[in-house]
Amino acid sequence: MAAVTGETPRTRIQQENRERILKAALDMFSRSGYRGTTLDEIAAAAGMSKPNMLYYFRTKQDLYQSVLQETLDDWLTPFAKLDPDGDPSAELGAYISAKLAHARINPKASRLFANEILQGAPLLEETLKGPLKNLVEEKSKAIRTWIAEGKMAPVEPLHLIYMIWAATQHYADFETQMDALEGTDPGTREKRFEAAERTLFTVLFNGLKPR
Repeated sequence: MAAVTGETPRTRIQQENRERILKAALDMFSRSGYRGTTLDEIAAAAGMSKPNMLYYFRTKQDLYQSVLQETLDDWLTPFAKLDPDGDPSAELGAYISAKLAHARINPKASRLFANEILQGAPLLEETLKGPLKNLVEEKSKAIRTWIAEGKMAPVEPLHLIYMIWAATQHYADFETQMDALEGTDPGTREKRFEAAERTLFTVLFNGLKPR
């Protein structure tokens, strides 16, 4: 998706520029959407010329897909670490904590991803049906193994995964609603995520205890 590809590694300056462009693109896309954002606006937000930016990303679609892919990678890296030989509570707990941290630190990315899914995911369809599906099937197998070994209650793995995604991403996608109910000062938001983690752990892990 990026123009800087192939075997040649990026220099430090190239990597810094690329990250600056992606951050500016996320800010603009999350504010105005794909159609409402121009490359000129992203270049200005990144503090560089449009021709310079196009060295890294050939088109607006390339840039948009890269932003979405980075979000998905951030979510799936801790999911991929789920160890079928580990303790279910520890493994799922680490994943839930990582997802909540992402919702707290980078809510714009979550909202942009949600909007893309609501549009039918035209630019992510191959990723969703390929790498994401393969990973979900692999981790569903791990959950079935835990169930078979009597380490957790019998549940449908896919729906447990959906529940974790829904519960954690809610704290990014519906931040405005929660701010209206709880307040917007930084201390309140920090306590929100602490309470969310405690509550999710209590509800999920008590429910997942082997019968």
